[in-house]
Amino acid sequence: MNTFFLLFIGLPALEIFLMIKIGSKIGAIYTIALIFLTAFIGIYYARIQGIQTLRSGILSLYRNEAPIYEILSGASIALASLLLIIPGFLTDILGFILLIPLTRKFLFKNFFKNKNIEKNDNEKNRKIIDGEIINKDNDEI
Repeated sequence: MNTFFLLFIGLPALEIFLMIKIGSKIGAIYTIALIFLTAFIGIYYARIQGIQTLRSGILSLYRNEAPIYEILSGASIALASLLLIIPGFLTDILGFILLIPLTRKFLFKNFFKNKNIEKNDNEKNRKIIDGEIINKDNDEI
């Protein structure tokens, strides 16, 4: 089946199922309040993480390093914010997992296992060739 179709139908169905199960345990009003509370806390925390990632990216640029980790972090924070806005418990859990810097690093390491996506080491990547310029026009024989 199409992945988009499964996501478009399966995810809301799973969210509704979880809301019904949790709502039957704690009550409908508390379930709705919990959904709003996780959304507000998540968006606030995403804002703080986004500002920290932006600062870290600017510092990397000042040090003449490529801010690859910061770009990936910014994209994952944006995705986490989107997941936290969508009402539901499963998307909130996934959003909070993406917001925590430790789990983000762990996910990046596992996802980009074979690729070199770590911070750029200028000393390691720099190749220096020493040379001397000789001007043949001014040389006297």
